[in-house]
Amino acid sequence: MPFDRSHSATYLAGQLAKCFARSLQNRAAGLGFSPGQFPVLLELWQEDGLTQKQLLDRLEVEQATLANTLARMERDGLIRREPHPHDGRAQIIQLTESARNLEKRAVDAAAEADAALFEGFRQFERELMLEYMRMAIENARKA
Repeated sequence: MPFDRSHSATYLAGQLAKCFARSLQNRAAGLGFSPGQFPVLLELWQEDGLTQKQLLDRLEVEQATLANTLARMERDGLIRREPHPHDGRAQIIQLTESARNLEKRAVDAAAEADAALFEGFRQFERELMLEYMRMAIENARKA
């Protein structure tokens, strides 16, 4: 029996992630950030001045991936790194003024990307899908 991708949750989840990233990319390109930087921005908008280790713990990404993302964000003028006052090995990641000013437009762009993906859904269907997605993510974290 051949593998039917349309019945595979892992395949479909991967496709959905790609579609969301493309949708966000189209909206974010003119704003000066990329979809891969968005989770970092969200964390720093919530609590500026985190260390790279704190970001790693919150974002659940590989260290090398985060290091590359932060390097690009620093190059693009979204963050700056400052020495940690108590730990010589750590750095504090601070948003720049331009990144702070980007928050509303970036969040709006993500909301537009979400809305595009949920076009045609009724409100309860959207809420149910989000709940199912959260449950699947929680199950994947346990596995």
